[in-house]
Amino acid sequence: MAPTDGRLPALWSLGIAAGFALQRSRFCFASAFRDLFLFGSARIMKAILLGLGVASAGFAVIMRGAVPFAENGALPPEAHILPVGVTTIIGGLLFGYGMVLSGGCVSGSLYRAAEGYVGSWVALAGAVVGLGLLSQTWNWWWAVAVSAEPTIWLPGVPGLGYAGAIALTLAALVGAYVFFVWWEARAGLGSAETAQPRAVAHTFRDQLTVTWRAVFVRGWPALVGGAALGGIATLMYVVHMPWGVTGELMRWANASMTALGAPPPEALGLADIGGCAARADETGIFTHTFAVTVGLLPGAAIGALLAKEFKLRFPRSARRYLQSLVGGLFMGYGSGLAIGCTIGAFFSSIASLGLSGWLFGLALAGGAYLGVRTIQRIP
Repeated sequence: MAPTDGRLPALWSLGIAAGFALQRSRFCFASAFRDLFLFGSARIMKAILLGLGVASAGFAVIMRGAVPFAENGALPPEAHILPVGVTTIIGGLLFGYGMVLSGGCVSGSLYRAAEGYVGSWVALAGAVVGLGLLSQTWNWWWAVAVSAEPTIWLPGVPGLGYAGAIALTLAALVGAYVFFVWWEARAGLGSAETAQPRAVAHTFRDQLTVTWRAVFVRGWPALVGGAALGGIATLMYVVHMPWGVTGELMRWANASMTALGAPPPEALGLADIGGCAARADETGIFTHTFAVTVGLLPGAAIGALLAKEFKLRFPRSARRYLQSLVGGLFMGYGSGLAIGCTIGAFFSSIASLGLSGWLFGLALAGGAYLGVRTIQRIP
């Protein structure tokens, strides 16, 4: 994407909006999966389901306009319809384990880095290294597994079409929501978020103050954050392509390896698959992936500064630095193998009505469970 591309300002704005929404709602996929096993809480997970419902409906409209007849075998351009197979599972397990170990997924680490969490910067550095290692080994994975793995797009399944695919997806999301309500009840937790007390606004100035504080100072309910992110992701697809952040980090990894004299080999088949990680061959600085990834940082920083939540926070022990770095390595390698992280290979893939997102999500849960068991044993 050239700097003169008319879509760039819109993508920057949406990236900033996504960072702001992530920060204000404390929305992190790692927390969603970790809290299920650590506390029995599905508060953020239920917000993810709401965001997926919003994005899935929006994506379906966009894809229907691009490919009116899904059964003819054509796939909508740019949609995150990724391979379904053993690499999806391995990538999800590695990423799920790493995000719990490091304390945040890639998007969560980005917004926490903008709040001043030094450990999140370490985790992001580890993710870049992990992506670099994946780039060096991608062709092996392609030869032994990825090249034979199918891409399954639900609207293209005979007898489903768009109506059947969106109905099936929404039914699965509702079923998952009911399951998580049961999960919380099983843990003895309530299903509703505690409502924050509202200030009484008598004057026009009071009303403006209350509105300002609700948006910029007080934390958003997770459900509001989920719905907002679902809408932002849909708008990103309207402008260019679904949301994804791993592709930009992979570009940094490949550029770093090249600068160090160890350029990665040309990735076989990756450009034909699509997804955010497949855009690692884009040239220039101001690309689509740069805008929607780096844009998270100023958005989250604005939210943290306005709410007076920005503060440099250093890990209390050297062990925590190592934990963040190793977790980031797992995340990077796993997201490269799965061709996306919790944003590109999970959120945007399910919204694209691809089967791979669901399989990746199940593998994330497995990896997160192992990660929880690991951190419980770390002093």
